[in-house]
Amino acid sequence: MTATTLLNYERFGSGAPVVLIHGLFGDLDNLKRLGRELENDFELIAIDVRNHGDSFHSDTMSYEAMAADLAKLLDDLNIERTHIVGHSMGGKVAMEFALRHPERVISLVAADVAPVAYDPKHRHILDALEQLDLTQVKNRKDADKLLQKAIDTHGIRQFLLKNLKHTENGYEWRLNLPALDDHYAAISGAVCEGQFDGPILFVKGGDSDYLKPEHESAIRDRFTQVDVKIIEGTSHWLHAEKPRIFNRLVREFLEQQSRAE
Repeated sequence: MTATTLLNYERFGSGAPVVLIHGLFGDLDNLKRLGRELENDFELIAIDVRNHGDSFHSDTMSYEAMAADLAKLLDDLNIERTHIVGHSMGGKVAMEFALRHPERVISLVAADVAPVAYDPKHRHILDALEQLDLTQVKNRKDADKLLQKAIDTHGIRQFLLKNLKHTENGYEWRLNLPALDDHYAAISGAVCEGQFDGPILFVKGGDSDYLKPEHESAIRDRFTQVDVKIIEGTSHWLHAEKPRIFNRLVREFLEQQSRAE
């Protein structure tokens, strides 16, 4: 947007700032519905994390680096303190940033993710994207058909194919797939140690296994003001499956923390 190492972002609304951070394979559009719900009362900064969307590509993909990217963007925007909402990997970026820069965070929302290391849940998706022969893709229908061999859920394929862009030489990925592949263990890994004493809301998908009782000690070691809400009948993609409930929970939490400021 300005410098090549500054994250791509969209800024809209007015009020106390709220940063929105998408998950792995996503982009700043993923939480846009939440942003539109909040924009009359908050200023939203929706970002593309490095190696995603229209942000810069880098050979590095660690939570420390992604937290530093956010710090640099906030400095550029002259934002000293902010609320942060992150889903999945974005929730880990939010937690990492808060643990490294607690003085800059008013409150956090971590959507269906804990600060722990996970098994490589999405390796099959990464493999499928890397193995997709883009020379055989003339349109998005072609890509969907080829991807169907490895990923049978239509909604997931459509989400992933948002990362395809058409150029004069054909289709290519906006994602930096080699970097995601090289650093997949780090992406699946835990966030740093540290302490954030501000309020944090964990929103769990009722049918998801990303937030478990055994994660409580890792959460309590890092965070002191913890609230947890569960949206029944939702998977890991809770914000897309039941957006009205998710948006309401986030809004109520942010409004409560803003009043306490």
